[in-house]
Amino acid sequence: MTKKSRKEQLEELLAEDPNDPFLRYGLAMEYVSEGDDAGAVERFRAMFADCPNYVPAYLQAGQALTRLGRTAEAADVFRKGIEVARRQGDVHASEEMQEFLNRSEE
Repeated sequence: MTKKSRKEQLEELLAEDPNDPFLRYGLAMEYVSEGDDAGAVERFRAMFADCPNYVPAYLQAGQALTRLGRTAEAADVFRKGIEVARRQGDVHASEEMQEFLNRSEE
């Protein structure tokens, strides 16, 4: 019997609770860990549709888009993430995304 990967475990948990933002974020991050930024971006985008207030996803999605060379899309994601973070009073996340946005616009 083979041990299931973290990705497989997350997929099983999501089958039981598909709206859990933490599980969805974790799965997207598994794609990042595997070097599959395009797959991660797909999962983050789906997450934004259902969980638009999950701030960490914006930072990670923007970074993945940057690594893919999709800087205009990354800037849009960072801007949206900054807006969401500010609404939630998350100054640290807002400032961190602003730094990435500034670098992407240089």
